[in-house]
Amino acid sequence: MIDLSLLPDGGIAWLDASGPKGNIVLSTRLRLARNLQGYVFSQRARDTDRTAVLERVSEASAASDRLAAAVTFRLDQLERLDRQLLHERHLVSKELASLERDARPRPGAALLVQGGVGVMVNEEDHLRLHGMRSGFALEEAYAEVEMVDADLGRLLPFAFHPEFGYLTSCPTNAGTGLRASVLIHLPGLVLTKEIGKVLQGLAQVGLTFRGLYGEGSEVVGNFFQLSNQTTLGKSEEELIDHLGKIVRQVIEYEEQARDVLLRTAPDEVADKTWRAYGLLKHARKLTFEEAMNLLSGVRLGVGLKMIPRLSVYTLNKLLIFTQPAHLAALEGCQPGDPELPVVRAAYVRRALETEAV
Repeated sequence: MIDLSLLPDGGIAWLDASGPKGNIVLSTRLRLARNLQGYVFSQRARDTDRTAVLERVSEASAASDRLAAAVTFRLDQLERLDRQLLHERHLVSKELASLERDARPRPGAALLVQGGVGVMVNEEDHLRLHGMRSGFALEEAYAEVEMVDADLGRLLPFAFHPEFGYLTSCPTNAGTGLRASVLIHLPGLVLTKEIGKVLQGLAQVGLTFRGLYGEGSEVVGNFFQLSNQTTLGKSEEELIDHLGKIVRQVIEYEEQARDVLLRTAPDEVADKTWRAYGLLKHARKLTFEEAMNLLSGVRLGVGLKMIPRLSVYTLNKLLIFTQPAHLAALEGCQPGDPELPVVRAAYVRRALETEAV
């Protein structure tokens, strides 16, 4: 099994809830798509092409100021459980990890990590540079990733067009190659039935929403990933500024919705949050979806100061460590083990007992 202790904080420092608006925004993620000039893009590349790209990137990272000490995981040499662990920690995409049934990663699939920045090699593009920060921290996340991008840009010839900007496999990523997103918890808007209008409004201003793991994932636990849809025609600063303004509005709407709930239905909200806490504290079997929805109720109660002495950090960790690969690694079983709901419930009970309310 891979040694995740090689990574600072196991690669999940962003869970610590220390960032701005950490009770509503779990994390901020920045991603830059890049391709190497003179190499076939990933969609049409052969195995030898992908291996050559990885060799070139490895050489550049060794000479880089920002990646010289990077930890490298060769996903094409890892077992499925290890690949799923990296995916559950938001360190690699589902596509790079090849988590479809009986799938294997393509040769050359790899992840480099140093500090708070990771580089996925041979995903949809040759390089996907990404970084995550706790809370609502777009500028800080971008600054960290941009430094790695500039450093690698000295050493690697990125595919660039004077009119279209950075060239990518998917046209919607061309230009800056930037995708910025925030993972935000919106139970107030869901309970007040205002969420539909808010999500519809996002599409009208060029943003989109996805689930906990981005494109193709379902929304669970009232967590929504909000991000820009296109990258062409605007600068990085403009894209980040636009997303930031909209997210600040959504945060304000969520705070207003929570105030409405406290004024108009305080007993109902208290009952919902304490019932969720009671079920988590005493349940003997929990599916992942059940756990996420119950954690959402408890998180709302903590945010409204209805449930004292329970940290958002603990709730954040449960979002990751109750997922199948983490539980399987803990118990020495497989993610599809039928006993996993029992293991999950026991893990949640132990975690909550350390912070008795």
